[in-house]
Amino acid sequence: MSDPEPPTKTTGANAPTWPTQPTYSNIGEVRAHLLPSKPWRPRTPEPPLADLQPVPPPLPKKTLTRTQSLPTHKAPGPTSPVRSEQSRKLLLGSRSVDESQAGDERVEPAHSSAELPFCSLDTELGLSLHDLHRPEAVHAALEARQLEGLRAVHARLHARLLGGRPGPCRPGHGFRLLDSSPCVESGDALYYRLVRVDEEAWHLLAAKVPKPGAEEPHPWGLELQALLAPHFNLQGLCGLVPEGTLPEMPWSGPVALATEVPELTVTQWLLEAGAQPPMEFARTVALLLLQLSTALEHLEAQGAALAELRPENLLLMSPRGCAATGPPRLLLADFGRPPVSAGPLGAHARQLSNLLRKLLGSRKPLATPLAAGLEQLATQLTRVRPSAARTRCALQALLWGPERELRGRRAPLGPWLRVRRALLVLHLAERAVGGEVPHLEDWLFCEYLVQATEASLDLALELLWD
Repeated sequence: MSDPEPPTKTTGANAPTWPTQPTYSNIGEVRAHLLPSKPWRPRTPEPPLADLQPVPPPLPKKTLTRTQSLPTHKAPGPTSPVRSEQSRKLLLGSRSVDESQAGDERVEPAHSSAELPFCSLDTELGLSLHDLHRPEAVHAALEARQLEGLRAVHARLHARLLGGRPGPCRPGHGFRLLDSSPCVESGDALYYRLVRVDEEAWHLLAAKVPKPGAEEPHPWGLELQALLAPHFNLQGLCGLVPEGTLPEMPWSGPVALATEVPELTVTQWLLEAGAQPPMEFARTVALLLLQLSTALEHLEAQGAALAELRPENLLLMSPRGCAATGPPRLLLADFGRPPVSAGPLGAHARQLSNLLRKLLGSRKPLATPLAAGLEQLATQLTRVRPSAARTRCALQALLWGPERELRGRRAPLGPWLRVRRALLVLHLAERAVGGEVPHLEDWLFCEYLVQATEASLDLALELLWD
């Protein structure tokens, strides 16, 4: 395409003088076919405005030619083959409408791929251009991001479950009894609901009153319970209700204040769970034993062991901020007797075995794979005497895998763990989009996959099936 010749004359007496001749170019052959040419007609002159630019001279009549791009904005100069060839090379990146539809792949893009900016996802994953060509680097980045996401979900659920925990009692606190009869009667204590009030807030607490005729709590147990760090499955104490504080209180003497209000004991739950299907019953038993082993693991880490685990002293309550249809929260509240020993690992194994058999024996037969695995675990607890931490890992494997077949075939456990984490992230995302409230089991499952390693999985399967 050559430069147009400058017009020889202008229309009108006040026509402006152009320092350089303007360049015109055609949009393309398609527009030439769609729009018929019309002779140029001068418009009716209007009063000139100070802020208007001069109107360019009319478009000269010229034969239409095919173009490959929009015109350049440089002033025209003498036509030369060298400049025409350079301009043609610079404009190779753009195509006209009919050329792009023709599918000509010989034209190279104007920018190389190395010059294109990365999206924010690449920055978040920490991937470079070189890493995108290495599948192992992409997989490692995705696995790290999935684990980080599970940790964040676990932390948020943990804050929801343990949020609003009351602090210790102070002299300025007042108390008000809500019920004249106990809300729960355990093996050793009666629990009354009351409210602790101060200038800033109020908290619903439970007065733990020694049961008439029961053995008096040992000072060692109360001291241990008061000194332990807060734990989701350990009953917490926040002070005492002094004698005479509540004139209507149906007990005498000072009593301990528990931070959680129980709803029933495991013994009472067994009576109510008779109508549950066998699979649901076995799963709830496994989740309760998992929470109990977690509490005992916390005790064994402090070098302490309990003398006896009884269903009537294991308390249950609805977890805060979770769906009511999920498993209940278990609280270990029996701290009244001195320890059996100074805490060797596995001190609670035999008691856990007896408790597990007692729970499973209340519903016979339980012909489910999970119930069979729990029976196997009860046998191994007596034979191997594992620690509470290893028992917890075995219960987690029974609930969420890996299956026994992986152990028999010596399959690698690392890939299974990574796939499990990815599937849980997707499962939680689907439920969150649907507006579902999380269950306590969601938090326990997150905790399992966040803490699990290939070594811990191998030890759990070895305890169960070797």
